[in-house]
Amino acid sequence: MEDAQIVELYWKKDGEAVRQSEEQYGGYCLTIADNILHSHEDSEECVNDTWLHAWNAIPPQRPKRLKYFLGRITRNLALDRWHSLTAEKRGGGGIEPVLDELAECADPGGSVENELVAKELGEAIQRFVRALPEREGNLFLRRYFYTESVRDIAARYRLTENHVMVLLSRTRKKLKAYLIKEGFLNE
Repeated sequence: MEDAQIVELYWKKDGEAVRQSEEQYGGYCLTIADNILHSHEDSEECVNDTWLHAWNAIPPQRPKRLKYFLGRITRNLALDRWHSLTAEKRGGGGIEPVLDELAECADPGGSVENELVAKELGEAIQRFVRALPEREGNLFLRRYFYTESVRDIAARYRLTENHVMVLLSRTRKKLKAYLIKEGFLNE
């Protein structure tokens, strides 16, 4: 079933929308959650919550690319759960190194707490990633959006782990320079 047809089912509040979403994108969403949480049980709960959030968001939203819409919901839910788990000192979270790597180039000194600044920063990072060469952009997204391990990225692209880390480091430096130029960071 095509995305537009599934979205139409959501608009009609037809339960088939959830079944079709789960069938087509369940594995994709589970991978996103598991890369963040490293707990199959918690990841499954996030994916189940994804369907509820999608049900409540459509309408009024009408996503053009359902896969990415659902992936973003799953990622946000998994990050929320990860923050909750680590705040309670129960999680081992594999996302912490990823956030630390990005903090060196994308943390504008706490002002991200402001929703408007956070939204503008997110849009600036999206523009930056879209302007990258395809491989660089894919590596960046796999590491910092999907939170894949360097080992998995290296295997996927047939690179050494060291090469992946060097490429990611260079991309983070480019991102930092871009964010300075855009006024999000000070030199």
